[in-house]
Amino acid sequence: MTPPIPAWQLYGESSPFPDILHMERIRDRAAGLDWRIAAHRHAHLAQIFLLTDGHAAIRLDGQSNQPPLPLMLFIPPNIVHGFTFSAGTEGWVLTLPVESHPMLFAPTSEIAPLATVPVLGTPSPGALNLVTSLHSAWRGNAPLRRTHLQGLLVQMVCMLLQDHAADSAPVPPAQTRLLRFSELIARHHAQHWSLDRYAAEMGMSPRNLGRLCRAQAGMSAHALIENHLMREAARLLAYTRMTAQAIAYQLGYQDPSYFNRRFRKVMGLSPGAYRQRLEG
Repeated sequence: MTPPIPAWQLYGESSPFPDILHMERIRDRAAGLDWRIAAHRHAHLAQIFLLTDGHAAIRLDGQSNQPPLPLMLFIPPNIVHGFTFSAGTEGWVLTLPVESHPMLFAPTSEIAPLATVPVLGTPSPGALNLVTSLHSAWRGNAPLRRTHLQGLLVQMVCMLLQDHAADSAPVPPAQTRLLRFSELIARHHAQHWSLDRYAAEMGMSPRNLGRLCRAQAGMSAHALIENHLMREAARLLAYTRMTAQAIAYQLGYQDPSYFNRRFRKVMGLSPGAYRQRLEG
């Protein structure tokens, strides 16, 4: 049997992303891999590539092309992608955790319908300056850093997607429904809605909702719900001093010991060990 396409986890993707953005030069990412990045996908991350010099063969969901550089490329979550670069190719890759950027990825966002498919485009004259500003703000620790970064990222994504807005194809209904399900989970995870209730809210049967999640996200509806809960728990462990018991109650668990077991199962560490790792 053909092995499944791997879902790579970058920079702690199965735990809370350590920042709202990660930036890397192409040479730092690809040179150590002989300038080839095998086909893979990311469940909860979107990426933006700005390729300025060199050559790149790009594979997106089975389609290959070799566009001229310079190039900007937006890759939403769960899109299978891979690259073969010529040695010395220059550029940047930006990695964004979806949940940290509601202005870009929330189902109610104006941008969200355009951010469900890959987009390739020619960089505008100000793109490289914008990336340079992003890198400076990302490496710094100035006041309002997070808001500054979010504003620059929205500007960059708009720059890339704006030309495609007028003639973009309608978003596939399945992707729209998955966005709706993700939005409902984000709003009601602490209430521990049953799958029946989520399905009813979406006007679907539980079976069809499960099929949708497996087809679009590669996991069951229950797994999507629990993964969201555990990522929220991990963020609270990372960014607050709440005890694991308090976090369990805040997230709607009536039995903290059950929460601890599920956290260990999903995250690979107990809540206490997870916090100690972050503090170490």
